[in-house]
Amino acid sequence: MNGQKKLYKILDELNIEFNYHEHPPVPTIDKARKYWRNIEATHCKNIFFRNHKGNRHYLVILNSEQKLDIHDLEKRLMQGKLSFASARRLKKYLGVEQGSVSPFGLVNDQKNHVHLFIDSNLQKAQTISFHPNVNTASLVIDYKDFVRFLDWSGNSYEFLKLYE
Repeated sequence: MNGQKKLYKILDELNIEFNYHEHPPVPTIDKARKYWRNIEATHCKNIFFRNHKGNRHYLVILNSEQKLDIHDLEKRLMQGKLSFASARRLKKYLGVEQGSVSPFGLVNDQKNHVHLFIDSNLQKAQTISFHPNVNTASLVIDYKDFVRFLDWSGNSYEFLKLYE
């Protein structure tokens, strides 16, 4: 299976079942849609930001079909200007490469540095999908298991209504 062995070990320890779907590298949502066509799940967009000082990092998760208004998010978070985190920061905090951003990268955030903002609309999802820290596969898990994984990670997270 493609993906980080450490992640699969943790999912096993947490008794989190998943459906595995292998596909060619898909570094963008547009390219991934082609391979998600027959996968029953809410597919997510995962965006990794840093604040203007570079001392705080955020993972924003929303439905892949939605657009994120970054300026609105900046106003609501009151952290100043947000910018996309660099490839170096992605590797340092989530252990992933660009195009493979996933909340499963939290298995690599030993200091629980990354804070998550999750669109509250995702709470309605039955199943949810993410890359297993590489963009050559997608894992589908139950939404309730996703929340269990987040709780296990120890990272802080909160739900925000990011779109109507």
